[in-house]
Order: sequence, then C-alpha cells, then structure tokens
Amino acid sequence: MSAPSQLPATAPRRTELDALRVCVVLGLVFFHSALVFSPDDDFYVKNTRTTEAVTVFVGLGVVWAMPMLFLVAGLGSRYSIRRRGASRFARERLLRLGVPLVLATLLMCPLPQWLRLRAADPGYDESYGRFWLRFLTVRPDAADFPFVVDGEYFETGHLWFVVLLLTFSLLLAPVAAPLAERAQRMGRAVERRPALLLLPTLPLAALNAFLGMEEGFAGWNRWAYLVFFLFGYALADDGRVRAALRRLAVPTGPAGLVLFAGTAPGFMALDDPFTGSGPFALVTRALFGAAGWCWVVAILGLLDRPREARPPTRAMAYLGTAALPVYVLHQPVVVALAYGVVGWPAPIVVEYAVIVAGSLAVIAVLYEGVVRRTRLTRLLFGMRPDPALAPPVHRPDPPVTPAR
Repeated sequence: MSAPSQLPATAPRRTELDALRVCVVLGLVFFHSALVFSPDDDFYVKNTRTTEAVTVFVGLGVVWAMPMLFLVAGLGSRYSIRRRGASRFARERLLRLGVPLVLATLLMCPLPQWLRLRAADPGYDESYGRFWLRFLTVRPDAADFPFVVDGEYFETGHLWFVVLLLTFSLLLAPVAAPLAERAQRMGRAVERRPALLLLPTLPLAALNAFLGMEEGFAGWNRWAYLVFFLFGYALADDGRVRAALRRLAVPTGPAGLVLFAGTAPGFMALDDPFTGSGPFALVTRALFGAAGWCWVVAILGLLDRPREARPPTRAMAYLGTAALPVYVLHQPVVVALAYGVVGWPAPIVVEYAVIVAGSLAVIAVLYEGVVRRTRLTRLLFGMRPDPALAPPVHRPDPPVTPAR
C-alpha cells in the first residue's frame, strides 16, 4: 500500500522541521559571531587576530542551513495556501514579511554599516543620525531584482532572506494550484523511482556554476534558493516522497561529504571561486550545488521518523514563534557586541564566547521584554496577534426587569 500523499490543511506538524528551523535561526548567532574572526570574509567588524578554522566551520554551515530554511518555508506555504487560498496567502505574507522588512531596513540595517565605518577608521566621528540620512539616500536598481533599490551605504544586510522569501511567496501564489496538482504526479513517479529525488542536483549545480555564487547570500546563488522553496511547497510532505527520502538518506549523506570535499581545492586555490569563469571555478561551484542538495536530502531523511503525532513541547512552540523576530534582531546585536569586544587582550575563543553569549542574552531580553509584549510590536516583527493581548470586550449589562 502506498504511503499517504494527500496534504490536509490540518496535518500534524513536522516537529523535526520546526526544530531544524529553530536550530538554523539560533545557529546564525554562532555563524555571524564566527565571521568576526574569519580571515576571508568581509564582515562588518573584524578582530585583529583571525583563524582559518572559521573557514571550515562556516563552510559546513552554508552548504545546507539556509537552503533548509527556504525548504521549510516552502512547506509552510503549502499549508498556508490550503487554509487561506492564494490571494489571502499573498496578503498575509505581505503583512508578516513586508512590515518587519521595512521596519528593520529603516531602523536596524544602518547600525552595522555605521559600526563598520567606525571600526575601519578610528578618526571617523560622524553621528549616527547623519549617517542614517546618508544610508537612506537610495536610487532604483531593477537590474539586481528583487533588491530594487541601491545606494552608496544602503543595504538590506541579513534581511536578504526576508526579501527573497517574500518574493518567492508572491511568485508562488498565482501558480500554487497547478503546481500542487502536478506535485501529485511527481509524487507517484518518485514512489516508483526514488532516485528521481536526485534530479534537483542538476539545476542547483547549473545555477551556481553559470550564474555564480553570491557571498552576500550565504554562498549560494539567490535563485538556487527558489529550487529548495518550491521543493518544500510541492513535495516535502508527500508521504511517498518522505518514504523515498528515508531510503536515500544513507547513500546521499556520504555522497554529499565527498562532493563538498571536492570543492576544497577550488575554494582554496582560486582567486575568485564565486564568480570566476574558468573551468575549475565552474566545476567547484557545480559540486557545491550538488553537495548542498545531497546534504538536505540526507538530513530530511535521517530526521524523518514517522510516529504518532505529538504536539510540540512548550519550549519548541515558544522558540518556533520567536524565529522570525530573532532572525530580524540577531545581526545588529551581534555586530554591536563584536564592536565592543574585538581588540580585547584575550584568546579568540574567549572573545567568541562573549559575543555569542552576550548576543543571545540581549536578543532574549529584547524579544521577551519588548517584541512579544504588545499587539503593535508583534505586528512590527511579523508575529500573529496573541489572544491574551486582545482588549477585553465590554458587553452591556442585560436590562433589569422591574419587579412586579
């Protein structure tokens, strides 16, 4: 008998995917804190002493983490569209992603850029207010779609994920219904031939190889993330596909490691492995794309253990709700903490630990003490209203019938 393929709107939550999403978002604090000590990356604030160990640590994360985040977002979009319909889904995404995107771009993204200038030049004394005005001096730039404005100092920074996710969601809405119908046929094909799930290695390898990898987007080409998002929407929770992923998990894991190891000579030897046009660079980028897909397949298959549905724990429910606000907050907090820590006469491991621990503490205080406490702040950070915060409804007392 075939595994169930229908995707009801009220299907049990995939708790392992919730955990993955939380781990990736919290892991970004560790990731961006590590870039402070990287000899290669042009992070906002850099320590005077760096270590090559960061390059390995960062590489092991970028090959799968952000792709997995887009895949889980695609799966969430499938459920949302089934509940709301495509048009309401698009409006909901504009509200829940567009509002925090505008807020954070205006109020948070300027801070890392300002601190970059202060860290690079001890004599730089421009006030934050004056720099903020220069940051907001922008011009249209349709050539860099979906990043449609640009400026000398303007950037979306870490919010590139929100920009791409909002763009993918709006592109998905008009074609959601026919794509879902075609997904049923793809699910039947995968049930017969599980190896078909390896086909996405081809577009991912091609996109990275021929369009180039983009350091500002965690090493992947921006349009490669669309492949992961659409897979999450179309197939990630089809029972037949999940069974195939479990069968492929063991062979694709080692294959992903081999492919990833194959990228090392190119990334180490080439001057510009991300955009170079030589055959060596093209092969390096293609191997990276294929390795990323293998890692995602292996992780999905290894973690998927069908069991009786259980509600998420209170801790996981709390962290899952906090994921988007934590993502929006994390990078400005990390950069600000790093600005105060770099240059300490302490070992790198101590500085790193202080930045990570301090950033997690500050983010927790901001989220718990500010973001989730009012209806307005929840709206501004893309959270759904908390029923407990709704104003009480005052009903008039029933009329009193006079005694006879």
